[in-house]
This record gives sequence, structure tokens and C-alpha cells, in this order.
Amino acid sequence: MRDHASNQYADERTPAVWTGRATNRFQWVAAVGGVACLALGIALAVQSAWTSGIAPLLMAVIGCVAAGLLVLFGTLAFVHVAVKVDDRAMEVRCGHIGVPRRRILLSHVVGADFEPSVTPRHWGGWGYRWRPEKGTAVVVRRGEGLILRLGDGRTFTVTVDDAESAVRVIRDRLRDTAPPTPPAPTGRPV
Repeated sequence: MRDHASNQYADERTPAVWTGRATNRFQWVAAVGGVACLALGIALAVQSAWTSGIAPLLMAVIGCVAAGLLVLFGTLAFVHVAVKVDDRAMEVRCGHIGVPRRRILLSHVVGADFEPSVTPRHWGGWGYRWRPEKGTAVVVRRGEGLILRLGDGRTFTVTVDDAESAVRVIRDRLRDTAPPTPPAPTGRPV
């Protein structure tokens, strides 16, 4: 009876599904720069007199349009990140369309840690990052984040608001799903 009561309180502490977000409003400034580049390319194509030849103008138009699209979509993908932890996995979705997306099964996680200060400088910028000595990260802003330690020795870091509660939920899930320890050897030959 006592075990049931303690499990009941554990369930009240740990939500069935934990969700969190992080947002970087500065990315909108970069997106506006991308739109400006795109508009310049379109204006060059429409309003140019085409007197200097087709090749230079075509290169300018294609360059501006391509740069504008890359900046626009590259920044909009990392305006925010959404993290969801349920009883089976942690899922990370970036931007408004949810791409890139990463789903990590909790069965592959050996631990979770809170990091009070994740910065883009430590990862080489904003976005989806990989560094051989640090692992993989999704960094959309500086501030708190969570670090998952995976069973293969790698780590996955994500910046998210209220990362401490996410770490607590993941640790509770890991504790609940931990496999039973094998019995100690008795010393008798088999």
C-alpha cells in the first residue's frame, strides 16, 4: 500500500508530457536581411536595363535571390525550438515547420544534466551544431539548456526555457524505466 502511495505522488510531480520552448527574437532581424537580399535580386531582374550584358546581371540576380533564400530560411528555422518529453522519447523541433527535428529515445539516454549557461559562442553559432569534442546541440539563444548523455558516449544539448524541470522529468523517466539489476554471482560454477 505504501508503494502505491509513493508512486501516486511521483506521478503528480512528473507530468505525462513535458513541453518547453526557447525563442530568439534576434533571428527575425537576420530574416529581414534575407528578405531585403531577395527583394534586391527581384528588383534587379525587373528594373534593370540589361545594358551591361546578360551574364553579369544574371549572376547578380541569382546571387541575391539565392543568398536571400538561404538567409531567410536558415534563420527562420532557428527562431525558436520546441522540446517535448514523454514516457518514451525527447523530441526537438526547430522553427515554424518543425525542421530540423530530432527524436531521442529515452532507452538510449543514460543521464540528463542542467547547464545554466549555453552560449552560441561555445558551439560556433546558432542553429544545429556538431563538435567532435562536445557532441551535438540545438542552440537558438544563450541561456539555460539541458544536456543528454547518450549510451554511445555522445551528448546532445538543447537550449530551452525551464531546462531544470526538463532534466528532472527525464531523470524521473530514466529511474522508472531502469532495467532491474542482474543478481549477484553466487560463486558456484554453472
